[in-house]
Amino acid sequence: MEAQLLLGQALLDGVHLARDAAQAVAWFTVAAQAGHPPAMNMLGRCLERGWGCAPDAAAAAAWYGRAAERGDDWARYNLANMRLRGRGVARDRRAAWALFLAAARAGHAKSMNLVGRFLEEGWDMPRDREAARLWYRRAAEAGDYRGQHNLASMLAEDGAIDGAVAWWHLALEAATPDILAAMRDSLARIGDAGPGHVGAAALRARVAERLAAHPAAAEASPGLRPGPGRA
Repeated sequence: MEAQLLLGQALLDGVHLARDAAQAVAWFTVAAQAGHPPAMNMLGRCLERGWGCAPDAAAAAAWYGRAAERGDDWARYNLANMRLRGRGVARDRRAAWALFLAAARAGHAKSMNLVGRFLEEGWDMPRDREAARLWYRRAAEAGDYRGQHNLASMLAEDGAIDGAVAWWHLALEAATPDILAAMRDSLARIGDAGPGHVGAAALRARVAERLAAHPAAAEASPGLRPGPGRA
């Protein structure tokens, strides 16, 4: 089953083999039906995104659910996102929280960031900014660029500009256009005088350079809510 998963991933990514998403789906299906949780997750991902098959959000959620029940943290994260948005499955923030928290406690960096979002926003729970900061830091230290951005934004709001700029620099190279736009907006709220602000000005220039290649991203910041540009 592991070999089938790896073959499917190579076909999906076009690594050492010609890219063939439909064949990737076929191999993921074989391994998933044999009970392999990571293959179940990847089959769900293909169904969600329409990679090599017709998009089917409900089927994607079902496969994520099977993998999540078997402890696959990527599946927990993917199903939680679908629960959070009500895509392919009933919207249920409490169920999403439980999935994100389980994956985060197991060391899944992207889930750590979402646990931070729940705590900062107070989604179906009391707001807890300091607990959110701790989860953002865990996500950031584990290499998640969204966690790095969210931690940097918190630090900047608290006046710790040097620390914020350092985390934004770490997030910059991996950041997607939506995060670059959020970084731009957060940096715009920082003035041009005082400790750390020279670094912020230089970072603004780098972010603007990256965004120039993605003009659509310049229209709005990302996130599940309006506000200070969390991700």
